[in-house]
Amino acid sequence: MKKINVITLGCSKNIVDSEHLMARLAAAGYEVLFDSDRTDAKVVVINTCGFIGDAKQESIDMILRAAEAKKAGKIERLFVIGCLSERYADELRREIPEVDDYFGARTWDGIVRALGASEDPALATERHLTTPKHYAYLKISEGCNWKCGYCAIPLIRGAHVSVPMEELEEEARKLAAAGVRELIVIAQDTTYYGLDLYGKRRIAELLRRLCRIDGIEWIRLHYAYPAAFPEDLIEVMASEPKICKYLDIPFQHISDAQLAAMLRRHTKAEALELIHKLRTAIPDLALRTTLLVGYPGETEADFEELLDFVREIRFERLGVFAYSEEEGTWSAEKLRNDVPEEVKQQRVERIMALQNEISRENNRRRLGRIERVLIDSRQGDWYVGRTQYDSPEVDQEILIPVAERRLLKGHFYQARINEAEDYDLYASIVE
Repeated sequence: MKKINVITLGCSKNIVDSEHLMARLAAAGYEVLFDSDRTDAKVVVINTCGFIGDAKQESIDMILRAAEAKKAGKIERLFVIGCLSERYADELRREIPEVDDYFGARTWDGIVRALGASEDPALATERHLTTPKHYAYLKISEGCNWKCGYCAIPLIRGAHVSVPMEELEEEARKLAAAGVRELIVIAQDTTYYGLDLYGKRRIAELLRRLCRIDGIEWIRLHYAYPAAFPEDLIEVMASEPKICKYLDIPFQHISDAQLAAMLRRHTKAEALELIHKLRTAIPDLALRTTLLVGYPGETEADFEELLDFVREIRFERLGVFAYSEEEGTWSAEKLRNDVPEEVKQQRVERIMALQNEISRENNRRRLGRIERVLIDSRQGDWYVGRTQYDSPEVDQEILIPVAERRLLKGHFYQARINEAEDYDLYASIVE
């Protein structure tokens, strides 16, 4: 049986793509390995990211290392897929000819045929999970129609295309049967779901259907777009007990001047109104957002307005990035990258310093609370878990002493929070 090592870089959407490919490879008789550094696999597939500069460089470095291994005879065949090769296939072929072939993020049929994998449509909902078996990402659509000024995703992934609801239900049922207890629903914009297929947004209906699947206990929603946010989604999040009181909704900025320059299609007033609606309907909601600083034209007044926004809203989870110009985007072609790099980094640091204080204060208010915890792993003397307010990989964790009692990965427990730090909580089991 021939081994194939599939190396995945980038976001959770890439993880899902790799898992679908791996299922097809396994069905064709391959032994499939995932991100393995110690392997005698002679075939390597690298699923790349092409979104921002650092991610591109990581992908290029990985390809170069694999190309060297091929020249040394350690690898027989090397393929590159994903976002980087979607954007730069011609340049990559010229610069790194050791790669047998390049396939983009939208050309799965090519890589499937190149490796002799199954093209059976019945495999469309099959996955070879690479996450811990108790949680999985469910990608409900591909691409994006918003075309924000800074974003290359529409150039890479194309226009928004929803996955049919029945197909998603089948995939979710298979995941549940395999032991998945938490579904993390992802897309470039999850709230846009269904508009292309059904003529209206149907994310709320999809979530209700997923809630009916036996075995699934948590459903978490990532990457909601603030503009035209569906009202029925707020109602379903408030009323369905399986849906985590958690929402990842990247606002990027709050200054009207910056929102307009970013082509964000909403105003500061509309963003604040949406946050008010969400927190009124779902009082214990954990809001996660992403902010972008140093975008062309961002003044100190714009940035201070953003700081005030963070101070006022007190997001439970927050990430911030410095703007990097991406060729082909509207901002790269129309705007001058006029904020110095050192100013961008200072603004990142100032927001994160403020968020550290907010996170510490939010955590301290949870001292003494008993919360439901899902155990993800054991690390040294600690079990590492999460509450419904935290997503894996990106959010904070609950640490429980191993010495206290034996806990099982993928199981839920009631725990009392005893200590709080900026981004970690310490707890003990109460049942």
